[in-house]
Amino acid sequence: MENIFESCGIHSPSPLHFPPTTEFVYDRLMDVVSCEDLPAIYPDCVRLTGVKVRNRGEVKKLGAAGLPLLAGDPVLIEIEDELTYGIVYTEPYSTPFLPPMRAMKSILRLPDPEERALIDRLEQLSHEAAAYCRAKAGELGLHLKLVEVYGAMSRRQLTFVYTAEDRIDFRELVRDLARRFGGRIEMRQVGVREEARRLGGIDTCGLVLCCASFLTDMKPITAKQAKRLELPIDDPRLLGVCGRLKCCLLFEMMDAQGRIAPQTQRLITPTKPNSSSSSTREF
Repeated sequence: MENIFESCGIHSPSPLHFPPTTEFVYDRLMDVVSCEDLPAIYPDCVRLTGVKVRNRGEVKKLGAAGLPLLAGDPVLIEIEDELTYGIVYTEPYSTPFLPPMRAMKSILRLPDPEERALIDRLEQLSHEAAAYCRAKAGELGLHLKLVEVYGAMSRRQLTFVYTAEDRIDFRELVRDLARRFGGRIEMRQVGVREEARRLGGIDTCGLVLCCASFLTDMKPITAKQAKRLELPIDDPRLLGVCGRLKCCLLFEMMDAQGRIAPQTQRLITPTKPNSSSSSTREF
């Protein structure tokens, strides 16, 4: 945290004991995850940058950690307790810290020359493996949709992320992939919500998907909860690009439960049965 104070031209009044990869951004009252254990002492501002994880999906906001970053730089980050890489798309900038905010991870460090070369190899390998997997799955008659392929930086492993409507016997496919690329092959099936989060996109509101841009935990609203809020769950306007109820309906549920303070800036104008317009977001 010392780098954050230096970038803002201030000094910490007392030692802070935050994890080295933690920054604080976004209003937690408007987020799915509430952090009840935020420290009593906050920095005046934080230094953020925009990064695409493995150069795919939407740009994520991460703590810049005082690093000299330029657009296009590869960086090392930690995702799901695993070391991986990202590409900088937005150069670092400082923004005021306005609690309450939620915790967000920071960039770990810049890669050394050997790690840069590894990142280039993994990028090339992921494209080659994705093309080979799609062709082989077609030959074997396996009905799966490949979402992402990526290699691990710490070991010889390729992870194939896919969606499928039915259970798939991919043992023969895995043997083919192992013979072609070597190392360990992991087949990871995800749902349509996770697919949308990884790929990103624009929803009917005209903004980037909530799950792909800032939500840190996938806890969508259920049909039962929507009925309690008197929402017409058969209305196609309430469905996201994934075909499920929109994640932003969670904010309406929080509002109905009194978990959003009245003075909080309105991000969503909910659509009720008596409303004459569709959901919009105000800034």
